[in-house]
Amino acid sequence: MNDTVRSSSSVRRNGGGKSVAFLMVAFLTATFAFQLNASMLSPALVTMQEELNTSATQIGLSQTVFFTSSALFSLFLPRLADLVGRKKVLLGMLLATVCGCSVAALAPNVPVLLLGRLLQGTAGPIVTLCMIMLHVRVPDEKQYTKLMAIITSVNGGIAGVDAIAGGWIAGTWGYRPIFWVMAGIGLLSTILVAIVADESKAEESNERMDWPGVLFLVLAVGTALTAVNSMQRITEANWLLIGVLLAVAAVAFVVFWNIEKRSSHPMSPIHYIKQRRTWGLLLTALLTLTGVFAIMNGVVPAIAQDAEAGAGISASVSSFVTLTPYAIIGLVFGPISGVLATKFGYRKVLRCGLVVSVAAAVFGVFVAHSPSAVGLLAMSLAMGVGYAGTANIMLNGLGIVLSPKDNPGYLPGFNAGAFNLGAGISYTILYGIMDAFTESSGATAGYTASMIGGAVILLLALLSSFLIPKPESDVA
Repeated sequence: MNDTVRSSSSVRRNGGGKSVAFLMVAFLTATFAFQLNASMLSPALVTMQEELNTSATQIGLSQTVFFTSSALFSLFLPRLADLVGRKKVLLGMLLATVCGCSVAALAPNVPVLLLGRLLQGTAGPIVTLCMIMLHVRVPDEKQYTKLMAIITSVNGGIAGVDAIAGGWIAGTWGYRPIFWVMAGIGLLSTILVAIVADESKAEESNERMDWPGVLFLVLAVGTALTAVNSMQRITEANWLLIGVLLAVAAVAFVVFWNIEKRSSHPMSPIHYIKQRRTWGLLLTALLTLTGVFAIMNGVVPAIAQDAEAGAGISASVSSFVTLTPYAIIGLVFGPISGVLATKFGYRKVLRCGLVVSVAAAVFGVFVAHSPSAVGLLAMSLAMGVGYAGTANIMLNGLGIVLSPKDNPGYLPGFNAGAFNLGAGISYTILYGIMDAFTESSGATAGYTASMIGGAVILLLALLSSFLIPKPESDVA
C-alpha cells in the first residue's frame, strides 16, 4: 500500500460497498455542480448588470468573490473532512452551495448577490473531496487514475456547453433561472452522494482541527489573492493598499508557520511543508496556471475579436473558435491522459502536457502576427490537449497521490490555492506585458509579448516539474 490517501475500516474495498459506477455518477454530478457555479454565469454578466441596474465592476466583483471564496474554503475543508468525515463535509458543502444559489437567484441587489456567491464558494473543494473519496473506494491505482482523469477533465469545463447554456438562458429568461439550474444540479448531487457514497476519514482522525492555523492561513492567502486581483489593472491600481495587503499576507503566513511549529495537531505539519512533494508540486501548479490562464481566457479571445490587429471575429462566434474547442478537446483527451499515466507515470505525462503547452504558446506568437480563425482554432486545440486534457489533470492527481496517509487533505487544499493564485497572477503579469508593449509598439506587439511571456513561464513550470518526487504508486 502506498503512502497516500487511505481510510478507516468503514470502507468496504473488496466487492462490498456501493457500486463504483454509481459512485462515479454521483461524483460527476457533484463536479457538474461546481463547474456550473464557476462557468455558467460568464456569458450572463451583462444581463446581470442590466437587471440589477449596477456597474460592470460590481458584477465582476461577484465573480471575484466566488473564486476567492472557493480558494479559501479549499484550503481547510479537505482537512476538516479528514477528521470529521468526508461524506459529511461533502454533503454540507453541497447544501451550502444550493443555499448560495437560492440566495443569488432571489437577490434584490448586489450585496445580497455577493452573499450568495460567497456561499457558493463552499463548492471549491468539491472535486478534491470527490477524488479523495474515490481513491479510498478504489485502491487499485490504475483503475483510480483512469476514473480520476474523467472527473478532473469534466472539472476543466463541460465541453463549453455550460457557458453556451448560460448565455441562452440569460437571453431567454434572464440571469436568475441560471442560479435555479445550478441549485437543481446541486440538490440532485446531494441526494446521489447521500445514497451511494461511503463515509471515510484519515487513518489518524482522532485529532482536533487546528482552527488558529486555519485562521491565519486563510488570512494570508485571502489578502495575497486580493492584492493580486487589485494589480490586474495596473494603471488604476492602488499601490498603497496593495502594499498593505501583501504585508498583512506576509505577517499572517509567518504567524501561521509558527502556529504549525508549536501545535500538537497542526493542520499542515511543517515537516510536510518543507518536503518537495509540497513545494515542488505547488510551484509547478502556480507557474502552470500563470502561464496558461490569461492566455486562454483573455489574450486569445482578444485576438479573435480584434477587428484591426486580430481576426475580427464577432464576440458571439469567437468562443466557438477558441474556448469551446479548448474545453471539448480537454474533456475528450482527459481520460486518455489518465490511461497514459497508468503506463508511464504521472510526472512523465505531466511533462509531456507542459511541453505541448509551451509549443502552443510559441505557436501563439505566429497567430498574433498572422491572426486567423484556423490559427486560433489550432492553438486552442493544442493548449486544450496540453493543459486542460493533460497538465491540469496530472497536477490534480499528484495532489492526491503525493498526500501522506495521516493528513491526506492538506496537499490538495494547498494545490487548489496555488491554482487560484496562479490564475490571478497570470492576468497581472501577462496583461501587464501586453499593455506595456501595446502602448509602445501596437496591439500586435502586445499580443506577441504576452504569448512569449506565457511560453517562458510554462517552460519554468516544465523545469520545476522535475522537483516533484515520484509517487510510490507511479510506474515510472
